[in-house]
Amino acid sequence: MLRRLRIRNLAVVEELTWELGKGFNALTGETGAGKSILVDAFLLLLGERADRGLVRTGAEGCLVEGELGGAERFRDWLEGKGIEADGEGTLIIQRQVGSTGAGRQFLNGSAVTLAVLKELGDRLVDLHGPHDHQTLLSPAAQRGALDGFGGLEKLVGEVRQAWRAKRESEEAQEAFRKNLMGTDGATREILDHQVKELEEANLVVGEDEQLERDHSAAGHGRRIMELAGELSGILESGDENVLEKLGKVQKSLMEWERLDGAAGELREKNEMVVETLRELVREGERRAEEVGLDGERLAALEARLNCVLSLRKKYGGSVEAALGKLADLKKRQWELANAEGTERELAVAVKKAVEAHRVLAGKLSKERGKAAPLFAREVTGQLRGLGFQQSRLEVAVQKSEALGAEGGETVEMMFAPNPGEPPRPLRAIASSGELARVMLGIKTVLAERDEVPILIFDEVDANVGGETAKAVAMRLAGLGKTHQVLCLTHLPAVAGAADAHFCVTKTVEKGRTFARLERVEGESREKELSRMLGGEGKAARAMARELMERGKATKV
Repeated sequence: MLRRLRIRNLAVVEELTWELGKGFNALTGETGAGKSILVDAFLLLLGERADRGLVRTGAEGCLVEGELGGAERFRDWLEGKGIEADGEGTLIIQRQVGSTGAGRQFLNGSAVTLAVLKELGDRLVDLHGPHDHQTLLSPAAQRGALDGFGGLEKLVGEVRQAWRAKRESEEAQEAFRKNLMGTDGATREILDHQVKELEEANLVVGEDEQLERDHSAAGHGRRIMELAGELSGILESGDENVLEKLGKVQKSLMEWERLDGAAGELREKNEMVVETLRELVREGERRAEEVGLDGERLAALEARLNCVLSLRKKYGGSVEAALGKLADLKKRQWELANAEGTERELAVAVKKAVEAHRVLAGKLSKERGKAAPLFAREVTGQLRGLGFQQSRLEVAVQKSEALGAEGGETVEMMFAPNPGEPPRPLRAIASSGELARVMLGIKTVLAERDEVPILIFDEVDANVGGETAKAVAMRLAGLGKTHQVLCLTHLPAVAGAADAHFCVTKTVEKGRTFARLERVEGESREKELSRMLGGEGKAARAMARELMERGKATKV
């Protein structure tokens, strides 16, 4: 519920704080006093476009702030938008509009777009009157209202789930078919050839780099062999070679060790040097042999290198990419080999999903067909007490061209104001007063099922009086038991039935116009109702007291 509405520098309102109550709230005042400005302020909080003309003359901008309680139901939605949810269920909406028309908006201190405010507004408020924020005028909302009346929400959820499953199975089948598209015999032969080519190559990661090094070295094979010979001669095979001299060193160290045991470490180090040099000779000879290839071995190296480089270039630019391509090709090969069976399985899955959706949609269609006349009859009964003695509401449930996520029907609520006239869609009702009363009848029927917590009625009492006014008052009071209701009214009977009564007045001070708001109770409420009745004489006062007593009686 809306607990508090704070306004600053909006049209004739300089500064105003409105503390609303639960249940049915009535807002009254002279024509032009500024009642509609309060509704305009609330609409700004719900994401309506801002007219810079709303900013009070001389002010740099206006501010509207609303505090709502019981917002726990929006916690998941808020968190989904990245907005911190208040632990106590409080929601603060703020809208700032500059004199140039630019502005900012916030939810619980987080900056948001107007689209987010609009989405919140659709969940939060239904406004009926000469405004655009009327969710029940859309066929989708009317279908939802019928489903809510019939208690069909669970079945609707099952239909949606079945539709998603159907779409997923159809998409899987379509993706598989596209994957196979153009795969004729020639293409399969190419695929088999590519797999065979890559498998027979037996590529190894890093092999290409080693082959390139080996091939580069082989071009200098003769000189490498000469250098290896020189190395061997210096270290091991030549006259006065290093290893021979180190052998003599070793004999000396062994004799030294016999004389001085501490020399053992020197002998061991010399042995390590000898072994290292011998390993150096062996590795040098081995490497020289590898690169000093004969013609046959060099040809084999070049052939392998050419093969690896060719496959690397053909299949992605690296050995890793070529091996990845091989895995993809083998997977594709398997898919083609099993295509017929897979296609058959996918077709069966689609058929089952389509049938499951069709059965559930058919069940939903029957239930909607049962609920529609019951809903129309109940709303028509409500309309009888709202001044529409000869009017009726019809609910047209028509088959759609195709089954969808919401089933196979479109739902349109039709209103026939007079006998002999064909019913027309609700959105075609020209009179805002008529539309508001029709919506009041619908909302009364949906009251226990409607999830929108705040209802605003503007001009709901236009062109009515007498017993119709009493009926309107009773229905608004009834809606106040399950919703927070705000009604702008000129009818004392309606205002007298409210749980809380607020009065707007307008004054002129030093050439500036000011609108003010106060909650009227007791004598002040009696005085306001007397004014609405046409005077402040004894008769009007007595009638005002009677309306107040009647309002109290409806709440017992």
